[in-house]
Amino acid sequence: MSRSETAVSKFKEGYNCAQSVLFCYAEDLNISKDHALRIANGFGAGMGRKQEVCGAISSGILVLNHIYGRGENEEKDKQDLLYSKVRDLIDGFEKKYGTINCKKFLDDCELRTPEGKEQFSSNNLVENCYEYVEYMVTLLDELTASASHTMIAD
Repeated sequence: MSRSETAVSKFKEGYNCAQSVLFCYAEDLNISKDHALRIANGFGAGMGRKQEVCGAISSGILVLNHIYGRGENEEKDKQDLLYSKVRDLIDGFEKKYGTINCKKFLDDCELRTPEGKEQFSSNNLVENCYEYVEYMVTLLDELTASASHTMIAD
């Protein structure tokens, strides 16, 4: 199963978009799958169902942070590379979908109301989310292809 298929499968198991993306990178990032699920949990549905930045994007940034992020006593140019990768990630998503906003992805469906939950369900909007999760992993794989395993944090 490909990494993007794993992420979509995890989402279908009931984990949120953010959890599903980070989960499929856990081994490569040298973190447990359980820890990945916990770290990403609050980013789902646009950060705690606030429907702001899509949770898949938030976890994409977490993956980039772990690979390219600047740690203690490291040069500032490492941070500059990370910022560039984050911009590329966001730009790639915006280019394909026109936004990074969860609520806009879901046709302004309000996930915190009974009506919104019904709209989400009856219009099968979760299918949109599967696509966003899958694309995020594809985009991350492209952006991290040049990262050697030695760049991934211990």
